[in-house]
Amino acid sequence: MKMFVVIFQASNVLFDPLHNICCFYDKEIPKMVGFTGILEFMERLPIQKALTNQHLVFRSHIEHFWENATYDEENKTINSFVSLNGQDKSIIITEQLVREVINFPDDEDSPTKFPERMVKGCMLRLGYNGPLKKANYLKACFPWVYKFLIHSVLHALSHRKGGYDVMRDYQMNMVTALVFNKKYTFSKIVFHYMVENITSKSKTWVYPRFV
Repeated sequence: MKMFVVIFQASNVLFDPLHNICCFYDKEIPKMVGFTGILEFMERLPIQKALTNQHLVFRSHIEHFWENATYDEENKTINSFVSLNGQDKSIIITEQLVREVINFPDDEDSPTKFPERMVKGCMLRLGYNGPLKKANYLKACFPWVYKFLIHSVLHALSHRKGGYDVMRDYQMNMVTALVFNKKYTFSKIVFHYMVENITSKSKTWVYPRFV
């Protein structure tokens, strides 16, 4: 599996080069031979754009966006701007815009959490062999085939900058939704962590491909 983001210019915004990178699935690569079955499954996932869209990410845009981002609680919007040709261009982001731009197959009424029994049942079905009472599950405790699916979700959709071996609760719910083909509000999760980044003491690159 090959993943990458093309980045230009200098930036003072903290970032992790592996965060929000796109997944590139090429069956012709020799190392991918053993993943044929899971690749066929992943090609049918309804979140293909979020996982594989190759979008140029300019550091100057991300830097300006997060340094000037504010959250309007009343209107539920993230407001900021980027500089284009010396002029500031206003940027307004809503959960609905995230949904439309990234083609997430959800709506505002879709769930963000499934019953614990369902989630743990899904993890067991995928062959998880780690402690079941832990709040967060480890990618390393899954069989290598399903580890491939989890690896893609953690890198492309996680809000975290690093620690890509640990599945948070919402990531376990994401995987459950994909495996069981259930509705899940991916857009709400992305928007939530974008808002959280605004109040962070050190603003970082959060979902740069999506911004």
